[in-house]
Amino acid sequence: MKTQLAFFLIMVSIQVHSFSAKAQTSNSFDVQTKIETGVIEGMYDTKTGIQKYLGIPFAQAPIGDLRWKAPQPAKAWAGIRETKKFGPRAVQAPIFGDMNFRSDGISEDCLYLNVWTPAKRDSKNLPVLVYFYGGGFSAGDGSEPRYDGESMAQKGIVVVTVNYRLGIFGFFAHPELSAETSYKGSGNYGLMDQNMALRWVQNNIASFGGDPKKVTIAGESAGSISVSYQMASPLSKNLIAGAIGESGAGIHPTLAPMPLTQAEANGKEFADKAGVSSLKELRSLSTRELYEMFLESKRFGFPVTIDGYFLPKTLPEIFEAGEQAQVPLLAGWNSAEIPGMAFMQGKPFTEEAFIEKVKETYPQEWEEVLKLHPHNTPAEVEWAATNLAADRFISYSTWKWLDLHAKNSNQPVYRYLYSKLRPPLKDQNLMPGLAGGTIERNGQEAPKALGAPHACEIEYAMGNLPLVKEYAWTAEDYKVSNQMQSYFANFIKTGNPNGEGLAQWSSMGGNIPNPPYLIIDVTSKEERSNVEARYQFHDRYYSKKD
Repeated sequence: MKTQLAFFLIMVSIQVHSFSAKAQTSNSFDVQTKIETGVIEGMYDTKTGIQKYLGIPFAQAPIGDLRWKAPQPAKAWAGIRETKKFGPRAVQAPIFGDMNFRSDGISEDCLYLNVWTPAKRDSKNLPVLVYFYGGGFSAGDGSEPRYDGESMAQKGIVVVTVNYRLGIFGFFAHPELSAETSYKGSGNYGLMDQNMALRWVQNNIASFGGDPKKVTIAGESAGSISVSYQMASPLSKNLIAGAIGESGAGIHPTLAPMPLTQAEANGKEFADKAGVSSLKELRSLSTRELYEMFLESKRFGFPVTIDGYFLPKTLPEIFEAGEQAQVPLLAGWNSAEIPGMAFMQGKPFTEEAFIEKVKETYPQEWEEVLKLHPHNTPAEVEWAATNLAADRFISYSTWKWLDLHAKNSNQPVYRYLYSKLRPPLKDQNLMPGLAGGTIERNGQEAPKALGAPHACEIEYAMGNLPLVKEYAWTAEDYKVSNQMQSYFANFIKTGNPNGEGLAQWSSMGGNIPNPPYLIIDVTSKEERSNVEARYQFHDRYYSKKD
């Protein structure tokens, strides 16, 4: 009898311990809210006080006859729909091996969004952040840990991350596709997905305690470029109250839009080479067939299109006419967006090699370029090559966006330069990747970081250092993250990034020869630009190329 009692007590102890361990790893209980299409069930995290609703459909699945069409509103459902895990990500190749997803697989049925809210039972009119991921319009997903909305929600903001169609499924233009639309244009489906998500936010965000009149859109790289396009689009410009851009705008040479006729010819060439003669046949192909045709074409993606509907003109034309969203803008770029070797293309960082490369790249303007970029020592050459590579890649376009809005609106415009170097990786078998994550070293020698590379600021800005576990974060990293997140949160709430305990950040205004900007680093500080001539040169240079 005693043996049986001892056995019973041991089993009870094991079960209690098991229950306790489970309780310690799960801090959530179920919560429900009603949106336009029905009731959804998410999770209330008692540790953070944040409600999470993941994988909410904001549009119908863009499959079958809806492939390559503007997104259609989601259909209503009966009963309770569980929204506790991320939906599938858009169809994409593993272009950037360093991206880290938490999504439920890959599918053309990808139009889902995620909401993190700090709202209590009587909360209302909270500011809203809608964040678009980067990836060159060919990769990315709203489930990536660095975009997680929980930390920003703890600042009193309702956060939304949005999936949108990519690559051939999101940006394919074709004469037959244009013929079937009322506006006689095609392409831009991924951008229209973002617009549909913004309309969903207008209609539903109050159910999460958010204010549809206080929606700030933000993004990095292609996400930042998306923000610039949403600001410019007549479909979206009245749906937002503020805009944040991290490295990138849809202005030549950075994923600028293509005229419709050229984009249609581009799409027709793709179809013809793949041996497909009609739109009906294209729509009948399986996901796999289209995906493999796209890979075989060796294209990176398809361009944004001046379709006469989502985008009627180029961004400079829209902004110069004052037709963009008249809202506060905060944007900037990183101090070393891309390594100097991208400009030197295998040549050493010597004065002679740099001069040779500049003459080759700028045969008519090489003397002016050399004057603008000191190059007397290897260190100067490396910085000169890095600055040229970055400007040609993404920094100039971001500068031009800020300049256009400052000159063609009465809204405040805030410019930053992100300069914090990341700490070492915990695993020395890894090295930084191009999209901000890590890849296997495989015997390669990782280039020494001259400055802050592309995409490295995302987890700092969103307060997500703890979710990006590959780096050995230090107290200095957390200090920078707290600063940057506070600037962003203040801007989302008020249209002004300034706040207590933060370095002063002045708006730049238009037609200022040396505009103010904020250097974001361990000790952030405001300075006046002494490099405007660099961007003004490329402004003249690229205007001749358009």
